[in-house]
Amino acid sequence: MKTLLLSSLIALSFGAVAGDGPRPVVESVATFNGAMPTGVTVAPNGRIFVNYPQWGDNAPFNVGELKNGKVTAYPSQAFNTADPAHAAQTLISVQSVVADGANRLWILDTGAPGFVAPIAGGAKLVAVDLATDKVTRTIVFDSSVVLPTTYVNDVRFDLRVGKAGVAYITDSSIKGPGGLIVVDLDTGHAIRRLSGHPSTMPDKGFVPVIEGNPLMSRPAKGEASPWLVASDGIAISADGKTLYYCALSSRHLFAVPTALLRDASVSEADLEKAVRDLGMKGASDGLAEDDKGRVYGGDYEHNGIRRYADGHWETLVTDPRILWPDTFSVGTDGYLYFTANQLYRQPGFHGGKDERKQPYELLRVKIDAGPVLLK
Repeated sequence: MKTLLLSSLIALSFGAVAGDGPRPVVESVATFNGAMPTGVTVAPNGRIFVNYPQWGDNAPFNVGELKNGKVTAYPSQAFNTADPAHAAQTLISVQSVVADGANRLWILDTGAPGFVAPIAGGAKLVAVDLATDKVTRTIVFDSSVVLPTTYVNDVRFDLRVGKAGVAYITDSSIKGPGGLIVVDLDTGHAIRRLSGHPSTMPDKGFVPVIEGNPLMSRPAKGEASPWLVASDGIAISADGKTLYYCALSSRHLFAVPTALLRDASVSEADLEKAVRDLGMKGASDGLAEDDKGRVYGGDYEHNGIRRYADGHWETLVTDPRILWPDTFSVGTDGYLYFTANQLYRQPGFHGGKDERKQPYELLRVKIDAGPVLLK
């Protein structure tokens, strides 16, 4: 009874619908059988890429390009074949792919299959030139930013900063401190910020309710326990001045000035003072941004997508097909794309039983806005 009541109260809190007109139509772009995808990105020229972390589905490749309804390894099968002995030269377990405004695909490799500690050289950021489909840059993270508990999750770029731009990355650790990682794309030097700060950590006592049931870690053997994931979703403002982020195990969105975040001379104490809590958005995995200054987040408890605009949250759309909206990408065609991968139905949440029902889906909704391409 308490679980149902909590679910109802949360639904009422997030029930406002965007605008005065009808809700956008949810369209199916593609379906996936086999391994479960997490990330998606739509390049400015319309090419679509997805990724598959190595979580136990034995994905044949980490990154693929979607063409005519079929996904094939990208940029090659050889690069997608993990070789722990040469972890910096092959993909180990990819959590996110993001296309930038300079015609590149950036691949964020956790180096941590199955959420183990990142293997040496495995946690990295890889750039692929979309004109030649060749790897042009690999930035391997060192132990000053990638801890034994680190799980690099998602990334945003501002190519106007410095000589080659900057990348902002979330650490969505499940065992240690969350945090934000700032990478100078010219030198490859990275710094870790807000490590273990309340804004990058799970909310205390957080237990999401999905399909009427509390989501907890439920192994085949052993007791159920809270599943707590740190900073996960990330988005950047249209002017590049603000970074938005959220823990997966939270219903809050936070913001921090990017100028302070990337300035190593700014103390952690001063940086923490600049963090803003933008209120209750719903429980989200991924985030996205558009060129009209709006931020999008999934509401995985209610099969929905939420939008933050003019200081207020609203429900953009709900649909029974939105089964765990994971990663988002705004295309130049005015659509918001997102994966619906039933993550919460994995065996680890159901006593070892896989409750997922294939196929998984790539969905989209019309938002009449474009991507933020800071170049």
